[in-house]
Parts: sequence; structure tokens; C-alpha cells
Amino acid sequence: MFEAKQVLFIYVETPLHVGTGRALGAVDLPIQRERTTGYPMVQASSIKGRLRAEAEKKCNSTLTRDEFLAIFGPETGNASEYAGALSVGDARILLFPVRSLAGVFAWTTSVDVLNRFLREIAMADLSLDWAVPLGEPGPEEVWIAGDALVAGNSVVLEEFSFTPKREHAEVLQKIGKWLASHALPTGNEYRYWREVLPNKLCVLHENAFRDFSLYATEVQTHIRLNPDTKTVVNRGLWTSECLPVDTLLYVPLLATRSRSSKVGLGGVQILGKIAALNLTRTQLGGDETTGQGMVALRIAGGDGK
Repeated sequence: MFEAKQVLFIYVETPLHVGTGRALGAVDLPIQRERTTGYPMVQASSIKGRLRAEAEKKCNSTLTRDEFLAIFGPETGNASEYAGALSVGDARILLFPVRSLAGVFAWTTSVDVLNRFLREIAMADLSLDWAVPLGEPGPEEVWIAGDALVAGNSVVLEEFSFTPKREHAEVLQKIGKWLASHALPTGNEYRYWREVLPNKLCVLHENAFRDFSLYATEVQTHIRLNPDTKTVVNRGLWTSECLPVDTLLYVPLLATRSRSSKVGLGGVQILGKIAALNLTRTQLGGDETTGQGMVALRIAGGDGK
């Protein structure tokens, strides 16, 4: 049984491509998505692999080698000895940025996404001062908390116009302030984003949110050149899909007691070791050498953070 639980928040700082391989659709290299909803996601293996790589760099400083192996499990050749004590979930979407006529962009979400988040957050002992409002906006409506996104009498996202509704403005302010305090990075460079999040937060109908998360991602075009002629190689043109900058995802982190006979750490201590790594930024997905996939990290819950 899991003894301790936390939530890892991932804030996208440069376009993030965690792909599924080649596809038959309009985009050659699509991102990972949930099968039933189509929402963007990052599979747990990618998250745990990156945490393991970052933790290994700090062996003999923050972690002993035995503690590292107890947390993440032995190397592949010795994997049958025992399982690691850390369990990492998939990264799910929480806020998706969409271009806005007013306010530059909006952080969009839906009642469905917020309730899924509450379901996960219940495991991590995080205290909330808000609940998701009942019902949901109409297909051409949007719940907002302020006027930052209003142009005239509408909220215009991409080329679509929505009627703003303010009946849940107080709750949306609470949600925005909670996310600013618990999910966004704590550095001074994020002070502006923490301040504007409540007024740029909007809740869409679940179908509208799904469509934006399906069709408003960033699509990048790549080419491969012949080094001698500097012309495009035959079949050397392809496109890749990325999660846009300012996307917010969340990941459940769960820990059991160490299964290694050399380390006697409990679940709370395991997650404490993860928190002590002080991982504020890392790189996920592909195209690392072109600056893609830089993300900011923040852990909340369990230990009271």
C-alpha cells in the first residue's frame, strides 16, 4: 500500500513534444493523447525516466546510491531483485493556453478537467478552499473571473466568439489563486504569471475545451537538407506537434516503504528525498538540442508544501 502521496505540477516553458511515433494523419509526429478523451498527456514512463536521470546526477550528494536504487529500482539487469518505492502517474492536462483577442492568451479548462483533477488531488492530502461549480457553460459560453479576456461583449479565443458569464466569478478567482499559490513555480520570474492567472482563467464547455486541446496545439515544420546542394532531401519534410508554452499539467507521485534490504525508508521519507532534490527545471520529450521541452517543476502535498 502507498504510505505517502504528492502531486507534481509541470509548467511548459518551451514547446513540448512527447510523441507517439509516426502517424497517418495531417501531423507526422503527433503528441501523446488519452485514448477516450483526446486530451494531451505525457505517459508515466517518460516522467519517471526523467526523474530518475535527474536524481542519478545527485547521487553521493543529496542521495546515496543505495537510496537512489531503493527509490527508483535497480538497473535493468537486476530488475528482478525488488521494485522501486516511487510510483509515478501519467501527466494530465489542467490548463491549456489558447490565443485570445484580449489579454494575449487565456488559460482554458473545463468542468470535466477540473473534476478529474479533484479526483487525483484527493489522494495527495492537499487542502482546497474551492469546489467545482455545478453544471457547465453552454457550447457558446465561457465562465470568467475578470475582464482581462473580454473584447467588447465577447471572449474571442482563436477565431471563435464566446459569451462571457460571471455567475461563478468568485469561485474561479479562488481556483486561480489556489493554482497560482500551489501549482505555478515559486521563483520571482513567475511573479507576473501568478498575479494574472486568476483573471486569465476561463472555463469552457467540455466539447470546446476538447477541440482546442486537439486543434490549437503548436505544429512545427522540419526539413532535412542535402549538405552539398542545400536543397530539401526527397521526403525530407515533416511536421511535429507540440504542447504550447504555458500549458500546465499534473502528475500523481505515490510512495511505498522501501523494498530494498539496504535502505529502511518509509513512504513519507521517500517523497521527502524527491523533494530534497530541489528539481525546479528539467527537459522532457524530444528535440532537446533545439531547446524544446523545457519545463518548470513544483511538488505539492503530502509533506505540507
